[in-house]
Amino acid sequence: MSKYNVLWEYIQKNGNSQIKLTFDEIHKIAGIELDHSFLNYKKELTQYGYQVGKISLKEKTVLFNKTS
Repeated sequence: MSKYNVLWEYIQKNGNSQIKLTFDEIHKIAGIELDHSFLNYKKELTQYGYQVGKISLKEKTVLFNKTS
């Protein structure tokens, strides 16, 4: 089980074609701070029908896109 499973499930249940979350929202949902390990874990999201799009360090947001 990944430390980001809660986040992946939240995104999947949302169901929108595109979801933009702030780093703070991700922290509240997943219960953990977003860190560099996120880049290694992001490939798991494809199992939930989404992929990580743009990660903006300036805006502190992550864009998630539905794959199917």
